[in-house]
Amino acid sequence: MTTAIAHGSVTKSSFGKSADGTPVDKYTLTAGGAEADIITYGARLQALKTPDRDGKIDDIVLGHDDMSGYLADKSTYVGAIVGRYGNRIAHGAFTLDGKSYQIPKNNGENALHGGPIGFDAKVWQAHEIANGVELTLVSKDGEMGFPGTLTVHVRYTLSAHGKETVLRIDYHATTDKTTIVNVTNHAYFNLAGQASGSILNEIATLPADEYTPVDAGLIPTGIAKVAGTPFDFTKPTAIGARIGDDNHQLKYGGGYDHNWVLRGHNGELKTAAKMVDPVSGRVLTVTTTEPGVQFYTGNAIPAPLNGKGGAVYQKNAGYCLETQHYPDSPNHPDFPTTTLKPGETMHSTTIFTFTTQAK
Repeated sequence: MTTAIAHGSVTKSSFGKSADGTPVDKYTLTAGGAEADIITYGARLQALKTPDRDGKIDDIVLGHDDMSGYLADKSTYVGAIVGRYGNRIAHGAFTLDGKSYQIPKNNGENALHGGPIGFDAKVWQAHEIANGVELTLVSKDGEMGFPGTLTVHVRYTLSAHGKETVLRIDYHATTDKTTIVNVTNHAYFNLAGQASGSILNEIATLPADEYTPVDAGLIPTGIAKVAGTPFDFTKPTAIGARIGDDNHQLKYGGGYDHNWVLRGHNGELKTAAKMVDPVSGRVLTVTTTEPGVQFYTGNAIPAPLNGKGGAVYQKNAGYCLETQHYPDSPNHPDFPTTTLKPGETMHSTTIFTFTTQAK
C-alpha cells in the first residue's frame, strides 16, 4: 500500500530587519492543507498551521507577528534553532583535549543555549530547496568562548502524506577544530491553537524509562528511573495531572523542564513523544535520531507575553519537545558525547508528524 505524497510550494517574503539592520526573510512552506513559516532570524519556526479533526486550520506554535516582537522577547527562544550548545552547561565551563573553555553565564551560574548571543540571535543565510528551505550559519572560532569555526546547516521540509502532515528538520555541522555541538529547535506547541491558553489538558506520552534528574540550577545529577515518579509518561497522561505534585524536581523546574532518556540507539530514528489535544483532535508524534528530549512546559514564559494575532501568552501556554543530547554532556563522560572533530559531520533528524483523531 502506498500513500500519495503531496508536494508543496515554497515562497519567500520580507520579515523586516534585525537590530543591526540586517534584512530578515520569511519562507512559507505549503503542503496539503498545512503551512509552515520559517524566518531567517534564529532560523525560527514562526508559524505552523494544520487542520483539526473538523478541518479547521489553526496556528499551533507560539511566536510573534513581526521582528519587533522577537527583538523584545529576550528569554523564551520561541521557535528558534538554539546552539552552539542547546540546553545548559554547568558554570559555562568544560574541558576538551586538556584545555579549559569558558562560555559566558546567562542562566544563573550556568550557560544556556550557547550563551548570551547564541544561534537564536543570528540572521542565517537561506535558500529554497525542494519542499523547504536550507539555512546556514558559520560560527567563528572563539565565538561565545567555543573552539573551532562551526558551519551549521538546518533544513526544514514540509510534506503531506494522505491525512498526515510532516515537518522534518535535518541538522548538519562540521568544524575545523575539536569542539562541542548540541543544536535543537525550541518551538512551543499548543495543539489547540497558539491563542487557546493552557496546554495542561493535552495528553502526553514519552516512551522513556529514564530521565536525568537535576540540581537547583537544572544541571543533571545522573540518570534515574521514571517509574513511580511524576516523570513517568510511558502511558498517556495529561500534562497537568501531576505537574503540581510535591516533588523537588518539579519545584526546581517550576514544572517539567527535564531531559528524558529515549529508548533505542543514538543515531537511529525513534519515537520521542506523542501528544494529543482532546479538544481539537490534533495529534503530534515526534521521532528523532537524538538520544534525548527536553520536555519543557513553558514554566518561565514571562506573563503576560504578547504573541501572534493579539494572543497573550501566560505560563504553560505552550510546551517544547527539544530533541537533543543531554544537558551538560561535556561534563558527564557517561553521557552520549557531543564532541565534534575535524573531518567528522554531526547530523541528526527530527520529524514532527501531525494527524487527527475522532472524538
